[in-house]
Amino acid sequence: MKKIVILLILILSVSQSKPISPIYEIEANGTVSDMVLYKDELIIGTDRGVLQVYNHIENRFIKTITLPKIVDFIGDKLSAKIYSVDKIDSTYLILSNSGKSGYTNLSIYENNQTKQLISPKDKMIAMKARFIDSKYILLGLLGNEAILYDIESKKKIYQLSLGQSKFSDFALNEDRTQAIFACESGVLTLIDTKRGRIIRELKGQNVDNVYSVDIKKDIVVGAGQDRRGSIYSLSNDSGSYIEGSFLVYATALSPSANIVAFAMDEQNSIYIYKPQTKEQIAILSGQKSRLSSIIFQDEQTLFSSSDDDTIMVWNIKQ
Repeated sequence: MKKIVILLILILSVSQSKPISPIYEIEANGTVSDMVLYKDELIIGTDRGVLQVYNHIENRFIKTITLPKIVDFIGDKLSAKIYSVDKIDSTYLILSNSGKSGYTNLSIYENNQTKQLISPKDKMIAMKARFIDSKYILLGLLGNEAILYDIESKKKIYQLSLGQSKFSDFALNEDRTQAIFACESGVLTLIDTKRGRIIRELKGQNVDNVYSVDIKKDIVVGAGQDRRGSIYSLSNDSGSYIEGSFLVYATALSPSANIVAFAMDEQNSIYIYKPQTKEQIAILSGQKSRLSSIIFQDEQTLFSSSDDDTIMVWNIKQ
């Protein structure tokens, strides 16, 4: 009986470690720099200055928004790299470079019209942007500052300093009332997005730059340059990490926060775990280059992008 149990454990272990291939691929029109999921739409920003909208139910592109060319410091015209995209209601958000001293452009697109909110004259270097609601946008600045921006008045509601280290990433919780910010120090900062105040700092699990973060329910995860995938529980004030074999470039939590994904080997594989127990569930293999973004649609389907024009779609329970 004991031998049978051991054999079953070994068989289960092998089946869990067998790599899973993507179920299909989406080809964008350039290197994917950002993507978000809004209802049935996968919204994609590329380095060619194009926002593409892909309906993942109908499996087709339904909208394309192309930014005007920008002029670089020597006078050449080139495509504007999109840093961030988002959507709320029927309005799209686009954060991109301007070609002028590193300053950024921020625009919204609705009713087939583009409205510019921030231009180079504002001298702002923002790296990421997301809607808080239909009236406000949260910005993460290169200097590790958070800005809440009023769309109607085109003014800052607050500008909050989060430390001296360079900004890396931020993620919003489900109702967008809180955001977790990451920087090159390894410290994660949880803020109140409406009031512009720091709620708490999470530290000790990453000791170097955190490339990517996510927050769902009471779980926060970080993808670190120190080869650590950090996991924090806000409810019991605890933290731990999973050791990778390479730099951990990307992470994401499922909607329930019962599953976490980390990109944590040199082959750009995505490792799927249960955050509470660190049990490995699956390995997703086939990404062509360095992973940049992972998004869960539900508890078994996820999207991933990397430094190329291919978005991969996975089912971890196939």
